[in-house]
Amino acid sequence: MAKQFAEIGKQHRDFIERQHIFFTASAAAGSRINLSPKDAASLRVLDERRVAYLDCTGSGNETSAHMLADGRLTIMLCAFQGPPLIMRLYGHGTVQQRGTEAYADLLAAAFDGEEPTGARQIVVLDVEMVQTSCGYGVPLFDYVDERPSLVRWAEAQGEAGLEAYRRAENTVSIDGLPTGWPAEASPTPAK
Repeated sequence: MAKQFAEIGKQHRDFIERQHIFFTASAAAGSRINLSPKDAASLRVLDERRVAYLDCTGSGNETSAHMLADGRLTIMLCAFQGPPLIMRLYGHGTVQQRGTEAYADLLAAAFDGEEPTGARQIVVLDVEMVQTSCGYGVPLFDYVDERPSLVRWAEAQGEAGLEAYRRAENTVSIDGLPTGWPAEASPTPAK
């Protein structure tokens, strides 16, 4: 049975901090739905109504485009170990682009100023509802380790290579929506 909460409680925070993976889902009118797995080590609970994750350079930048066009974002976490549970955080997101003052402030406050190689932006979700459900159908998995592939790829690119890659691959979504990257070209996000 699903239960809904107005904010992130201590039991929710504890669950979030034990996970190894989370998923983001976003869309904009007329766009494809984007669903992405993320390393839960990048996710931080900022307070009872906000979470943020440090997003690294990837093959696309759909979430950023959807935040500008629509703003709706859902984060889902599943218990793959221990008692079953699924948690969804529903709300509206914004993107703080690397190189901006807002990014630097949030990096310092939530991530101890530590920026992984390839960091591109920080996505902040203003949580409007927390929903938990049983998770009985989620299989059990054993966590082995993080994949080093993305970090190795980013290190091999170097800062100039990452900048060139982002300009070539991360400025528009697969549906042609602007992502707001680079920061100096960012339009105002949807409310």
